This record gives sequence, C-alpha cells and structure tokens, in this order.
Amino acid sequence: MSYEEGLFYVVAAVTALGGLGVVVNRNVVHAALFLIVALLGVAGIFLLLSAEFLAIVQILIYGAAVTILVLFVIMLTRVRDVPRATIGPQAPLAVAVAGSIFGLLAATILMTDWAALGATEETHLVPVRRLGEVLFSRWSVPFEVASLVLLVALVGAIVLARPEEEE
Repeated sequence: MSYEEGLFYVVAAVTALGGLGVVVNRNVVHAALFLIVALLGVAGIFLLLSAEFLAIVQILIYGAAVTILVLFVIMLTRVRDVPRATIGPQAPLAVAVAGSIFGLLAATILMTDWAALGATEETHLVPVRRLGEVLFSRWSVPFEVASLVLLVALVGAIVLARPEEEE
C-alpha cells in the first residue's frame, strides 16, 4: 500500500465516521458538528484527487455556509420543545432497507472492473474554465433552486421560532 492510499483510507474513515455520527447522534447540535467533520473529510478527498478548487468550494459553501445555516435553523426553532423520537416498530424494516442498500453498493463497487473503464491520469482532470461554463449554463437553475430551498427553510425557522403574539 502506498502513502497516498493509506492517507485516502484515513480520510475516508474520518468521512464515514462523521456521517455515521450525523445519523446515530440524538443531539441535533452534535449531529451538525459531525456533519462538519464529514464535509471536511469530503474536502480532504478532493485534495487527494488534486481538485483543490472543489476542496475550497466544499469547505466554504458546505462546511461553512450550509452548516452554519443548519445551526441557525436548529437554534431558531425550539428543538427542545419537540418531543424526542424513539425507536418504533419501523426499526427492523429500516435496518433491513439500510442493509440492502449497503449490500447493493458494496456489490456494485466490488464487481465493477475499474481497469476496463479506461481511467488514466489525464481523464479526471477538468479545466476550471470548462467547469465554470457547465456550472453557470447547465446547472445554474438547480443551483438557484437549492439556494431558494435553503432560504425558505431559514425563513420558516424564523417564523416558527417567533413568539406568538396575543391578539
């Protein structure tokens, strides 16, 4: 195993553990902090792929802006007033579905002939200019829709958190 592979496995483990912490943590604020760890791990994977631009975008947009937005929504809504969800009768079905999805993904990864796909050093390099053209032409509408959804979520949190006025 080379140095790069070992570093990749460490970063991938940090990312996976951060994602697992988001899912299994009952405290919403702690789950948001685990989300930051997972997103920083993804940025580390981008760095290992020599995609510095995507790593910086990952850190600035997702690691900072979106996570801070999530924390504001958590703080502005009265999370403590909402009763905690307990494990109900749907737990065995949820475990079965999650295990099936994991098995399908693992089988797909293990059964794919990666060498036959023709991946070389040059095929994964995308010029930043071309990336910008595609992002601002083809993907501009989905990007704006996602920002609108985040804005609506923030406004909804403020409306929910506002004290009710007596008439």
